[in-house]
Amino acid sequence: MSSLSPLAATLNVALGGAIGAVLRYQLGRSMTWWLGPQAVMAFPWATLAANILGSLAMGLLAGWLARHGDGSGEQWRLLVGVGLLGGFTTFSAFSLEMMLLIERGQMSAAFSYAAVSVLAGLVALYIGLIVMRLVG
Repeated sequence: MSSLSPLAATLNVALGGAIGAVLRYQLGRSMTWWLGPQAVMAFPWATLAANILGSLAMGLLAGWLARHGDGSGEQWRLLVGVGLLGGFTTFSAFSLEMMLLIERGQMSAAFSYAAVSVLAGLVALYIGLIVMRLVG
């Protein structure tokens, strides 16, 4: 159980999320400057970079928390894992959850989670586009 109050926990997530969102935006700007507008229009390089960097950071955080998860572990989990990395990329959380399922030997659950996440996400996005095209 967290020793943080609900308000303190929420503020940690909000602060981390704000930082993560700014970092994600700046990564996109940097990739556009580095590769050029045509390259980033042809392939989502910034999103790919955010997903990979976020997954690496989530692995480092999870490993550090597992090793040093003392009383401040929950605050770091909320600030960095949920907030900062959540604002930077939600793919990092997906990667962590996938790895936990794989490490537990739950291969069918991991496969199902990956397939449903990708396919349902695409279907949901498509439905949203259709709805907005119909009402717009």
